[in-house]
Amino acid sequence: MFPNRRMRRLRRRNIQPLLRETRIAKADLIAPIFVDESIDEPVPIGSMPGQYRHPVGGLAAHVQKLRDAGLRAVILFGIPAQKDDAASEAYAAGGVVQRAVRAIREAVPEMVVCTDLCACEYTEHGHCGIIGETCDGTDLLNDPSLDLMARIAVSQAESGADIVAPSCMLDGMVQAIRTALDAAGYADVLIMSYSTKFASALYGPFRDAADSGYSFGDRSTYQMSPANAREAFRESEIDAAEGADILMVKPAGLYLDVLAALRPLGLPVAAYQVSGEYAQIKAAAQRGWLDEHAVVMESLTCIKRAGADLIITYFAEDAARWLDEEQ
Repeated sequence: MFPNRRMRRLRRRNIQPLLRETRIAKADLIAPIFVDESIDEPVPIGSMPGQYRHPVGGLAAHVQKLRDAGLRAVILFGIPAQKDDAASEAYAAGGVVQRAVRAIREAVPEMVVCTDLCACEYTEHGHCGIIGETCDGTDLLNDPSLDLMARIAVSQAESGADIVAPSCMLDGMVQAIRTALDAAGYADVLIMSYSTKFASALYGPFRDAADSGYSFGDRSTYQMSPANAREAFRESEIDAAEGADILMVKPAGLYLDVLAALRPLGLPVAAYQVSGEYAQIKAAAQRGWLDEHAVVMESLTCIKRAGADLIITYFAEDAARWLDEEQ
């Protein structure tokens, strides 16, 4: 005798679509874009097959293509022609990201434009702000770097950014940026904080793509230890209290427990499927070891199931196409 409850009845092929608990939509996805001030044509990123550095002059056409695919948001990472220890190109009115934002605003005004707010791509040393002597030796200085982040945030908002996304994991960064934006008249600009950014080994391809590798030390004194979940929650709780509009967990796939834990804070939550996650799937698919389409959509579904409202992913354009094919 079988029990009355037969769960397989719910898994009949024609019934499953009616009862699907988690659905990916195009509006869930944010496409990252690398914008390089020194190039005139797209340049392939070797460690991230299918991804490119884009010139400012060709950015509008690329973003229009993403919008035509049904995507509603992008996040910009700039590669400047010149770097210095003050990260001055990060807040310059004519900086690469500032020019990129204005180009998108003019050509595709309905696209939501997020800007990565950090200094690692703009400093010669590759760290995320101002460096100096600390108890750990030469390292990132917290409070002087807050002033830098506030200045970058206002510059990006002046250019037309809808959302600024501070990624440096400084103590007090959300409060400093919110105060600066409000004082400059940009109270409507959102802050999507990289509130729980782990010191992960999965960022290698990004550092190649954005030319943001560090010349000494590491970032373990300001990014989160992968071993610490309670501390990770506390980081996001503090950013929420300081005025963050959206919280973020980075990377995504290995940290779904942390992502799920942030839901009770009540704010929208983003997850960043990072370059290493992308490169792993791409490399295995190129060798025929897995089905890229199936694995990508499974990974995105699981990230959303864990609690993400938004997913930053290099697969955004592909996923948009696959969602169309599933209709």
